[in-house]
Amino acid sequence: MIRDIAFLVVLMNIHTIYLRRANKLIVNRGENCCSLPPAYLATALNNIEQLGYTFSPALMQAVRILPVRQFEELYVQLLAELKVLTGAHVTYKPMYPDFPNQVMAVYEAELYLNAIYHDYTLDVPEYEASKRTPLLDITKLKMIDLGSEAEFYVMMSRLMQANTSISETDKADIEAVIEIAEQHKLSELLPEHIPFKENVGFITGALLKHDKADTALIGRYVKSATDVLRLAVAWSGGDVSLAETARFRKFKRSERRLLLGLLEQCYPITEEMLKYKQRWIRLGEILHPSEYKERYSRCQEAFDILRNNKPFTTFRGSVELALQYRDVWTSIDLLMQRPGEFARRLDHLLRISDDDREYVAAAFGEIAKQAATPVLLQVKTHFTHRHERIELRTFFPKGNAAKAVAIPHQLPGIDRGLCEGIVQICDQVLVERFSSLPPLGKTYIDRRLANCLVPFSQRSASKALRTIVRGSRLAMPEGDTIRFFSWWKEGDVSGKPTGRVDIDLSAVMYDTNWRYMEHISYTNLRSASMRAVHSGDIVAAPHGACEFIDLHIPSIVEQGGRYVIATLQSYTDQPYCDLPECFVGWMMRKKPGSGEIFEPSTVADKIDVTANTRIAIPVILDLVTRTVVWTDLSLTRHPGYHNNVEGNRNGIVIMGQAMCTLRKPNLHDLFTLHAIARGELVGNVNEADAVFSMDKGVTPFAVEEIMAEYLA
Repeated sequence: MIRDIAFLVVLMNIHTIYLRRANKLIVNRGENCCSLPPAYLATALNNIEQLGYTFSPALMQAVRILPVRQFEELYVQLLAELKVLTGAHVTYKPMYPDFPNQVMAVYEAELYLNAIYHDYTLDVPEYEASKRTPLLDITKLKMIDLGSEAEFYVMMSRLMQANTSISETDKADIEAVIEIAEQHKLSELLPEHIPFKENVGFITGALLKHDKADTALIGRYVKSATDVLRLAVAWSGGDVSLAETARFRKFKRSERRLLLGLLEQCYPITEEMLKYKQRWIRLGEILHPSEYKERYSRCQEAFDILRNNKPFTTFRGSVELALQYRDVWTSIDLLMQRPGEFARRLDHLLRISDDDREYVAAAFGEIAKQAATPVLLQVKTHFTHRHERIELRTFFPKGNAAKAVAIPHQLPGIDRGLCEGIVQICDQVLVERFSSLPPLGKTYIDRRLANCLVPFSQRSASKALRTIVRGSRLAMPEGDTIRFFSWWKEGDVSGKPTGRVDIDLSAVMYDTNWRYMEHISYTNLRSASMRAVHSGDIVAAPHGACEFIDLHIPSIVEQGGRYVIATLQSYTDQPYCDLPECFVGWMMRKKPGSGEIFEPSTVADKIDVTANTRIAIPVILDLVTRTVVWTDLSLTRHPGYHNNVEGNRNGIVIMGQAMCTLRKPNLHDLFTLHAIARGELVGNVNEADAVFSMDKGVTPFAVEEIMAEYLA
């Protein structure tokens, strides 16, 4: 009985992760095949259709032979998971129950008095809710397909093999699978090689945390001193990107010996440790390397240099000195020893080279084969767009916060022919590299993938209904009205009460030149010139609270509007990570007055907002091209302003301009390089052996597959 319960718990965890990541379910048939009564399947399908989902033919066939009890268990869990995914697991009670018509019809004075009443009493005004007509919108249902346990483990193994950083949600999923996996499954799950160093630290830390590994297994992945540092950080529950300092736990003697043993086998030690000198000194105070100086002599020597500030010449210091004095030839000689660093410094080298630029490009050509695929793709894209005079250059700082930094574009020009030569070098190396992979055959690539970016850095990506890369553009579904929604709750988090929590949903509208037009927020519930309306400001959420905004696209475009930035702002100043729950999303409605205000079947996207900030920018709308720019950003408020949309207008518009002018590698270019290297491009999807598109074959949402299989 206990074994059966344990198996059920494992299966439930797998179901949750598999459904969220791939829209698939595992159906384990009972020993005796049955015939499920048709009424059970019909009822289940009808109920999940209300949430915007249905079963594939293969899944329907698989569940038809389940015993009733097993089907009921599967269905109950599935329904609960789908409600969470779409945001339908909570109750929505806006201030005005007949939104949007009610807000449009009420006099300004009444709206004002209602807001004052709510601010003082925290009660919402009493309005009789009229009977709403049934939902008239016909939505395209998302297909839940039949999966398998083997396929699930392949998907998770691919995630571990990602050649870029992964998100907190990815890490939680990997750790959950490591925790529940039996030893023989773990050997299938763990890849031979984990290419991205941050992932090495996290995965090895999770293995040790759950007693699933020994020194030999960990040593297979840990190759450098920084790997050891990341392992210690992960073991302590810290940030493996090392963007933030971690508070190390007190390690047991056996754990200290393991870390020192791993460090002793690395080479070089001292130079790597000097990159994070103060952190290593703090870790050394816990590891006590002097106790093991005979056994781990190289560790003891390195810690002695760090603690006592003994002179030690580093590669990085030598490079910085050469660049400072514009010593191009010394810089080239040094950087050729580290191809990845050469590639990242290439633009700088070219700018200081004057008459030696061709030699710099030639040197890059010699070492390009040794640079990682993500680095080469970024170099290729950078020099492809080097001459475009956009106003802002945008960077995403390392770390778990979903932040962006935009600076004026002031790089001096570089000869166009030289830039084209560098792009050609990158293309040649990548095509040659990809040609060693299995053949694709006839390959179809959807042109729309040019709007979807390559997943290089997912560490700060939020948990969402669909996972896609920040800066990507998605086509809006059919319909004239975008309905944003938010929901949050106050309460206790880790035993600490949040106090009153007021989260404000806003939308700011701009013209094609990013000139401010109008905003819809708690300070302006409806527009005088456009059909844009807010559901009313809720200022406390002891049982959960919600806000909605409707934007009628044609009326905004007619007034010259183009861009809309959706924002979520913590008016009471709690960071989102300190709230029990907070999420935001949007729906497309053709008939916004029909159906319930919140109709889960019309939800296009939902994002859990958990950043350690007080302002979130989930999406930007381009109403002219009818695209959604996926931003998933956090913004730090200006301390001199009120924490509302008016006070943060300058920061918001800069982020909007930056995200809409990003120049990053896109999936169309990446897949085209693969097709050139190991396939034959065709223009008809029906002729293709391999398909890369928005909704078939490899899609932009298959992030773990792209990171592992196409960035190798």
